[in-house]
Amino acid sequence: MSEATSAVDEAIPEAPPEDTQLAFDVHAFPGGVRGALEAVLMVVDEPLSAVALASALEVPVPDVEAELAAMEEEYAAQFRGFSLRRVGDGWRYYSRADYAPVVERFLLDGQQARLTQAALETLAVIAYRQPVSRSRVSAVRGVNVDGVIRTLLSRGLIEEVGHDTESTAILYGTTSHFLERMGLSSLDELPALAPYLPDVDVLDEIVERGRS
Repeated sequence: MSEATSAVDEAIPEAPPEDTQLAFDVHAFPGGVRGALEAVLMVVDEPLSAVALASALEVPVPDVEAELAAMEEEYAAQFRGFSLRRVGDGWRYYSRADYAPVVERFLLDGQQARLTQAALETLAVIAYRQPVSRSRVSAVRGVNVDGVIRTLLSRGLIEEVGHDTESTAILYGTTSHFLERMGLSSLDELPALAPYLPDVDVLDEIVERGRS
């Protein structure tokens, strides 16, 4: 190879790998870290953790956590139509509960598929008695729930969580999507309605009577 060719090769920069991402300084954007957080959270369809957000923005996790907490407080103080809430380990925007009537009227055009009363009742039993079998849910409601269970499974609100050790029946429980839709961080935040449902022993007795 001649010296001239070698000099030309050195003058031409190597092409960056195809998976190389463009580097940026989030602080250089007009809205800084907050503006970047708002832009990302506006397009997500599930809660994002502070770690994931910090990685995307290339900002320290403590800085992101502090900014998210400040945003949550300021949105609440300003009575915005939306709120930033922490659900589980993630953060996401939600319509503020105060404006539920407005949102409900907007959705009354029939384009939003809603759960039936039967599905809501079945979901409530599963939420408060999980893990619970299909037969126990049927015993509480007094009707067959096979179709409703399929609907709740297809909506991602419940899932199979195991099998009963004695009957080998499939046990069901709620999903993280259920918590997200309810705006809860954990099942511990469910309203105290469980005392109004039959005890597990009573459910067993009802199921046994139904089999006899």
